[in-house]
Amino acid sequence: MSRGPVARDRINQFALVAYIPEPLAGFLDGLRQELVPNCFLRAHVTILPPRPITCTPEHDWNTIRALAPQFPPFDMQLDRVEIFPRSDVIYVSISEGSGVLKQMHDVLDVGGLRYKEDHPYHPHVTLAQELKTDEVDELARVAKQRWADFPSARRFHVDKVVFVQNTRWKEWVDLGECDLGDGESKLVGELTDLTVP
Repeated sequence: MSRGPVARDRINQFALVAYIPEPLAGFLDGLRQELVPNCFLRAHVTILPPRPITCTPEHDWNTIRALAPQFPPFDMQLDRVEIFPRSDVIYVSISEGSGVLKQMHDVLDVGGLRYKEDHPYHPHVTLAQELKTDEVDELARVAKQRWADFPSARRFHVDKVVFVQNTRWKEWVDLGECDLGDGESKLVGELTDLTVP
């Protein structure tokens, strides 16, 4: 997720995420690249999975700014590598912090941000998706081994959420950052000249 593409390349697909800090982020980014080459997503936990919006981005950003600060900063603990059986997505599960993420998802899935998701919300960190069936087991084995060898802490502090938008090139753009608790929010991308198709 970045700030690169111009507004005309953006599509009506938005999400809300919490980025993972270093050194854990660098490790997860490298592991994801090993499993799925040319995947350049920044390590994150999704709070609102990708969705089209029915209002303007400004309206939904204001909803996030009004609702997200009611949640205080919290700690998150990543647990183990698992596979979603129906989709063959390889992911890292979340133990501590999962309940807060579910509450945030439920509170923020309102108004123009409301969307009927394909699966029940399950907090996790995606490592690999859209895989061929015959490669899932081997890639999961590699992911489990790399994860077992990771020497640093798997626990981190979450104190802000980021509103992001997808592009037709599948490059996510940061639009706004909102601190949890009594912090502040700020735009880091362009909202005003975007229109919802």
